[in-house]
Amino acid sequence: MTLKSLALGLALALAPAAAFAAEQTVTLSVPGMTCASCPFIVESAISGVNGVQAVETSLEARTATVTFDNAVTTVDAITSATLSAGYESSSVNES
Repeated sequence: MTLKSLALGLALALAPAAAFAAEQTVTLSVPGMTCASCPFIVESAISGVNGVQAVETSLEARTATVTFDNAVTTVDAITSATLSAGYESSSVNES
C-alpha cells in the first residue's frame, strides 16, 4: 500500500457524512395554485428552505419540482414551507 492510497483511505474514512449527500428531486402536487401569482409565492417559499438547489413550478399542472440536498433538508421540510405560505402540498414522486 502506497502512502498516497493510505492518505486517500484515511481522508475518505474521516470525511463527514454530508460529503456523501445525494441530490434528490421531488415533484409536489400543489392543488392550491390557482392564479398567476401562486407559482411565484410557492417558488419563493421553497427557495427559502436551506438545501434547496432548484425549483420549477407549473401553474397548469399545479406542481412544483424541487431539487435539493437530502443531507441538508427533507421533503417534509419543503412541504412545511409551502404550507407556511398558504399552500398545501404533497409528494407525487421522489427520485
